[in-house]
Amino acid sequence: MKKLFILYILISSTVLAQSFEFSTAIGKFNRASSFYITANGLIYVSDSGSDEIILIDTLGNQLKTFGGYGWDQNSFDEPADVFADPLNIYIADKNNHMIKRFDKNLNFLSALYTRESDFSQEQFAYPLSCATSNQGDLYFIDSDNKRIMKFDIFGNFIVNFGGFDAGKYQLSNPKQLAISSTNNIFVIDGSDIVIFDNFGNGNRIINLEKEINSIRILFDQLVICAGDKIYHTYLRTAESTLTEIKANGIEINSKIISAILMNDKLYVLTANELLMFSQIN
Repeated sequence: MKKLFILYILISSTVLAQSFEFSTAIGKFNRASSFYITANGLIYVSDSGSDEIILIDTLGNQLKTFGGYGWDQNSFDEPADVFADPLNIYIADKNNHMIKRFDKNLNFLSALYTRESDFSQEQFAYPLSCATSNQGDLYFIDSDNKRIMKFDIFGNFIVNFGGFDAGKYQLSNPKQLAISSTNNIFVIDGSDIVIFDNFGNGNRIINLEKEINSIRILFDQLVICAGDKIYHTYLRTAESTLTEIKANGIEINSKIISAILMNDKLYVLTANELLMFSQIN
């Protein structure tokens, strides 16, 4: 029998809370919208204020700034999200209605654009978030139609889900998605996390009772930002407990855009900089 995934919400416990101490701030951004970290420590930041992608390392060295406002393959109009898999970098180029794919050095490879397709099921506009599964399928949020799109590795449409025909799993305001190693798709929808399987079937809805800013999964470390709080759980168990992360040593005065946990380091993105914390317990 297949195990059901259960995510328990525990946000008041201080016993299970993880604590991190501030170490440094890296990068300077105009209005950062998202970031992602590769296994070898490269950090890609999408800056919707400057319409650029900034590549930095974990030491804070800025390796490349790429893009700028425009419509061609090497420019963006409000890049809303960035995602990295072992081979590619994906950018949700929101106002150009494209998902663009680059190599690790940010050389253009391809673009997915279906807004003018004759097939309404594959049409999308204003993509907000993107990620690939370990099977190579591409998932992203079609904010215009309030649904999730799934395409294969060759850019062929497979299915959309979470739309008006999804029953209680219909999305009303999808904002960001993340995918686990078991190919569960976690979607932020207001104060809810809606979980689908890789076929688009709804599995579970979890309510945090507050607006959720971001969700990221890296090596099955799930990190959620909601308001000024950061929560974490490890997904490689059938039952997972979501606990609060304490980020100490600095007062974060601006909105938390996103956060990622990797190798006992906590990375917290604000609109203007990336804060690094080290685990202390």
